[in-house]
This record gives sequence, C-alpha cells and structure tokens, in this order.
Amino acid sequence: MRFATLVLFVCALATSPIYCQDKSMTATTSAVSSPSNAVTEPAWMNDSKAKLERELVAKYGEQQRSRAEQGLRQVAEFWRAEDGDAASFEEFVSANFAGDQATLDTMFSRFESLLEQLDGHMHEINREFRQQLDLDGGPILPFDEAFGGYDPSAHVIDDFFQNKLAFTALLNFPLTTLDERLKNGPAWSRRQWAEVRLADRFSKRVPADVNLGIAQADAEAGRYISEYNIWMYHLLDTQGQRLFPPKMRLLSHWNLRDEIKSDYADSQNGLAKQRMIRQVMERIVTQTIPEDVINNPSVDWNPYTNNVVSATAQDSELPKLAQVAALNNVREPDTRYAMLLKTFVASKKADPYSPTAPTLIARRFDEDREIPEERVKAMLEQVVTSPLAQQTAKLIETRLGRPLEPFDIWYSGFRPGSKYSEAELDAMVSKRYPTAEAYQKDIPNLLMKLGFPPERANYIAQHVVVDPARGAGHAMGAGMRSANAHLRTRVEKNGMNYKGFNIGVHEMGHNVEQTFSLNDVDHTLLQGVPNTAFTEALAFVFQGHDLELLGLPAPDARSEAERTLNDFWATYEISGVALVDMAVWHWMYDHPQGTPAQLNEATVQIAKDIWNRYYAPVFHKNDVVLLGVYSHMIDSFLYLPDYPIGHLIAFQIEEQMGKAGSIGPEFERMAKMGRVTPDLWMKNATGRPVGAEALLNATERSLATLTTMQ
Repeated sequence: MRFATLVLFVCALATSPIYCQDKSMTATTSAVSSPSNAVTEPAWMNDSKAKLERELVAKYGEQQRSRAEQGLRQVAEFWRAEDGDAASFEEFVSANFAGDQATLDTMFSRFESLLEQLDGHMHEINREFRQQLDLDGGPILPFDEAFGGYDPSAHVIDDFFQNKLAFTALLNFPLTTLDERLKNGPAWSRRQWAEVRLADRFSKRVPADVNLGIAQADAEAGRYISEYNIWMYHLLDTQGQRLFPPKMRLLSHWNLRDEIKSDYADSQNGLAKQRMIRQVMERIVTQTIPEDVINNPSVDWNPYTNNVVSATAQDSELPKLAQVAALNNVREPDTRYAMLLKTFVASKKADPYSPTAPTLIARRFDEDREIPEERVKAMLEQVVTSPLAQQTAKLIETRLGRPLEPFDIWYSGFRPGSKYSEAELDAMVSKRYPTAEAYQKDIPNLLMKLGFPPERANYIAQHVVVDPARGAGHAMGAGMRSANAHLRTRVEKNGMNYKGFNIGVHEMGHNVEQTFSLNDVDHTLLQGVPNTAFTEALAFVFQGHDLELLGLPAPDARSEAERTLNDFWATYEISGVALVDMAVWHWMYDHPQGTPAQLNEATVQIAKDIWNRYYAPVFHKNDVVLLGVYSHMIDSFLYLPDYPIGHLIAFQIEEQMGKAGSIGPEFERMAKMGRVTPDLWMKNATGRPVGAEALLNATERSLATLTTMQ
C-alpha cells in the first residue's frame, strides 16, 4: 500500500523499506532549466582542492588520482562555511581519505554494518511509537498521535553532516548519475553497487526550514483532499430527483470513481448516476463547483445548472454549514490549484540543494524511479496509442449496448466474479482464521501452496509477525537482519473475513519480498527492490492466487482473460492521468510565477489536449477534462506515473512466473537481487528491460480468447 509521499523529501536514512526508501543520486534528464546553486563555494576551495589532490596522489600513487579528484569535488559541493575554514577542510580530507584498498574495505564494512544498526533501531522505534495507531488495541488518545507522528530519524542527515560522517562517505564513495548507472551498472560488481547506494544516502543537504516547508505544504494539501467530500443524496437531477441514497458521502476522486464503477450493476439508475458524477468531476477540475457544496449536507445542488439551494431533506447529524441567506453559488476560488501550487513552490526550494537532480521532476524520475522521464512517457504513449484500446472499447460497447461515454474510462465489467458469494468466502475465512495467530501459524502452509519448498516456507514464517490491524492493513518490513517483518491485516471480532484475507495475502507478498531482500541479499546497502512499483507488483502476484490458497479452483481461461483486459483498461486510463500529471509539473517549472487561476486554466487545457490526442479517437468525444480529477495530483508530488509503471512491471513479473511454472523459487530469485536499477533488475528477472510489451501481448491474447468464447 502507498504511504505518504513526504518521505521522498524529508527522510533521512532509510528506516524502513516501506515507510522510507533511500533514493539514488542522479543528473536530470528533464528539459527544465537548473536553478542556480544556493550555496556559494568558499573562495579558498579551488586552491585547497588542487593542493590536496597533489598531496593525496603523492602519498597514495597515481592510481588514486581519479578517486581523489571525485571525492574532493563531492565534498566541496556540500561544504558550508559552518563546516570549517580551509585548514579544517584540508585536515579533514587528509585524515579521512582511504588511499589503499584495505582501509577502503574496512571503511565500507563498518559503514554498512553500522548504518544497518541505525536503520533497524530507528525503524523499531518508529514501529513501536505507531503501535497504538496501527494496531487494534483500544482507543487512541491524543498523546498516542504525538508518539505516532514522531520521527526519531528526522535529523540524522543533519547530524551526519555536522559530525562529518557524511563527508567521509562522499570523499571515498562515488555519487553517480542515472546515465552512468544505466550505461555502466550492468558491468558493476555487487560491491560497486553497494558503494553507489552508500553515497546515495548523502546526495542532498536540504536545510531544515526547506524540509519543514515541504512537510507543511504536503500536510495542508493532504488535509484539503481528505475533506473534499460530496454529499450524494443532495445532488438533484434536472427533474429535481435524488438518485443517490441518504448519508452517502463520497470523497473526491477515489469514492466518486468507485461509485461510477459500482453503478454498472444498477440497471435502473446506473447510467444517470454515472452521468451526474461525471458532471460533478468536471466541476471539480474546472473549479466551477460552488464552494458551498463541498463537504456540506446542508445544501442541495444541481451539478448541471450549478444551482444551490438550502437542503429540503436532512440526512446528516452534522450542524448546518450553510444558511439560505449565504447561498450565492460562488465557485470554489481555485483552491485546488492553489494547493498544488504550494507543493510546487515548497518543492522548488529544495532544488538548489540537489546539485545532480535539481528539479522535483528529475528527483522523481531519475532518483525515485530510476527510469528516465522520456522513457516513461514513451511507455505510457505505447499503451494509450495501442490499437488494442479500440478493440477493447468495441467489446465494452457490445456489453453495454450503447456507445461509450467518457466515464467509461472506468468501466469495471471485466472483473471476473467468483463462483462464491462474499458471504460464503467470509464464512470459509473466519472458520480458518478466527485470530491473527491462526493466520500466523498457517503461513508455511500458504507459502508451500505457492511453490515454496518447506524449508524456505518455514524460514520466511520465522521472519514474519502477524498483527491485527486497526485499519485495512499494511506490511512493515524490518530495517536490520536481527528483526522481523510485520504483517498487519484486519481481524474482526468473529474472525478474519475474506477482504481481510485478500489484503493479508497481498501484504504477505510484501513481507516475503522484504525478508529475502534484506536477509538474503549480499549487501544490506542493497536492501529492497528498485522502486515502489516492484514491491507492489510482487505483492500482487500473491494476491492473485488468494482463492487457490483457500483451496478453491484457480481461475479458468475466461476469468484470466477478463482479468487481463481489466488491467489493460485500467492501465490505459491511468496512463493518461499520469501524462497530465507530468505535463502540469512541467508547466509549473516553465511558469514559476504562475497564479492559481493560470494553473487552473493550464491544467484544464492539458487534460483536454491529452484526452483529444489519445482518447477522443476511441470515445468520439472531444475536450473532456476527466483525466485531471485525480486527487493524487494535488497532494502527492508527481506520484501518478507510479501506477501505470506498476501495472507494466506486474505483468512482466507474472509472465515470468507463469513460464517458470512455480512462484516460490522465481519469487526468491528475483527478490534477492536487491535495489539495482529497474532495467537491470528486470533483465535479470525476465530477460527484458521494463516495458509495455508483456501487458500488450497478454491483452491481445485475451481479446482473442474472449472472441472465440462469445
């Protein structure tokens, strides 16, 4: 599951593979211009560097010149006046340059060992402090929230620069660009990769006030999004009728989108409901939505005419938020785009302190994803321009018995249904798992059903602790080899239900990856997988076999074909959303003085342009703005491309699992590769770099399968 994007900016050292992942240091491939450096290099620095390079080469030999030159350059880039004068700089370098292999080996080993201890114990503190928030252990008191919000590692990076341990790493281990990692990484040894990841940890020195500003902008945008509800009973159609039931409060965009999906099952009013939600979404994107209707059950609203009146029916216990005299249909004043602009302004302040990835765009693609932006864009365009979209659309039209409408981008009719009702599945699961402990005991059996040999299944089970979650559930890996991963899933009073089991199997996939990629990787500095999309893809492999783990038949060929088309159509949709997100961030960098009103206008036009280019040929409607409705675009700092990338990665991994015929050994082989670049990981895992071909090929086969079964 996804955690706060804030960690991409403010995490110090990786205290958890889930809560905070280290990101590598890279040069931007973006077309965005680089900002000027915010830190002026001391006037004496060039002379000191030249002097020290001569001394180090004289002492350790010509073969150390390139290392000395690079290390001096890296240290100088981060050295500030408060770190010392020329004499302090020269004394530090002379004392801490590892000029022979034995000293370098010792330094590397100790850094790796001690950072594992730091990561692991910081993570344990974080986990324990969040225990009351995360687990079903009674009421949450105000001080519990204070403990849960405390991050013991928040100042570690600052401390490491102050005590010069960060400078020691930068002096001796290389910072690399994404281009270098892509070109040279396949030939690097595992030790070289570990050294690169060690230097990555100290690739930025962002001032505390800048990090605080980012955190505040993130929190403010998050609060805005979390409260953006529409009270559906208070929506009126052109006849003044209420289409939705009382007390239905839907959060934008997630619940609104999911309601569109569920309304396909409503043969009476489903289409009218979907058309109304589309109108609501368009009002949100264009900011023509009246401010009074947001999270307000005290008014009725016709989203077609945009008329607002005092509610004539009450379905909420909340106090009245708007009086008749105050109703004037005034639109929301570009608040959505003001929030987005604040995240941009805050993020941009970190640019000068990230010399080799000097924009948020570069940091998200070159550091977080380690896939160049242009390649990501090309993969997404490969999906949205595929003729398979037209073919799939025709199948959807046949099933619906009508031409497609724009909201059919969220068509949900390809989801294969189970032969068992949810109530029947709940009964099976609750009988088998009345408690979290019962699930814990069954982990070896579940893993053996997935093809893990008995000794490996037991090994994994010994490294996973199952906890009853307060919320839906999540996986929390360990930060050091002496600790265990934690699986959190919901267990009701009468036992686990099917939804809790389904989530538990997904989180178990995370835990298995976390166990292998920490305990069985050759260097703990390589702990984890290349990026979030990979761990989600591996977890989805487990989740896709949940019914088989209950002893039920595996999906038949038709169900598999339906599932593939569902994934393709979802990827087709979210690829366009991601392209909008990317283009909007480029617009903000190109117009750093832009106003919320200008950003509103630009975003709406970008959403229309991308729709007209890639979706209008399929839906036969122009100037649709629905691709701009995702709330993640407002509060998640260019996160949306992770979704389609994750779909593509998942299909490549699942295809390889199918070829191997067994999940267990292949899963372990892949997870033990650790955190190298995505392409290198995927080539070792499947023989090909990250790409769209696996999904597109599977979609073509699935269309053929369903055609023959009609």
